[in-house]
Amino acid sequence: MSNPPTEFYSEERWQNWIDRIKDEDIDPEDESSARLLLNLQDDTAIAIAKIVAAYDDGELDQEDALEEINDVREIVLSEIDIEDEEKLILVDGVQTSLVCVFFAAEEYVANGPAEEGSVGDYLSAAADAEAEEDLDAALGYAAQAGTLVIDGQELDMSVAEDLEYGLVTEWINGLDSLQSAMSDPEVVEEDE
Repeated sequence: MSNPPTEFYSEERWQNWIDRIKDEDIDPEDESSARLLLNLQDDTAIAIAKIVAAYDDGELDQEDALEEINDVREIVLSEIDIEDEEKLILVDGVQTSLVCVFFAAEEYVANGPAEEGSVGDYLSAAADAEAEEDLDAALGYAAQAGTLVIDGQELDMSVAEDLEYGLVTEWINGLDSLQSAMSDPEVVEEDE
């Protein structure tokens, strides 16, 4: 299913993924289940990458790009109608990972990439802020890291290995999807 060029992401597209998750036996330890959840996340990151690319190419002005990012955010972060508690938790993890992707894209469109520091520096600062329970600052730092990822800096996933599992590690997962999407913004096919 392809979206018309004026639509980067649709409610129908998101719902197709959710329906597929509802219909399948999901086991996070199983490779095909894990891939389905990753594809759900990557598909959204690709939409965001395409919006940012359209902005960079002058096809969207700042206001339209921010509006498009917000439209995707509203679709993806809306409450999910899944009765299976375990599946709901897994989709919630994907949504959490994507929060940073939306903030990073908005920050990039509004203010450009962070001017100093590296992806690793910002993620370390985010982890420190999370440890101090300053989640707004943690998200801000992670989003700054994301602006650098959008700008082409490398996100080294080993940075997550040293961190305690939490929001920052979830956000790093989202940024990893964003990095993949920026380098190869091909649509993830729903019917593999």
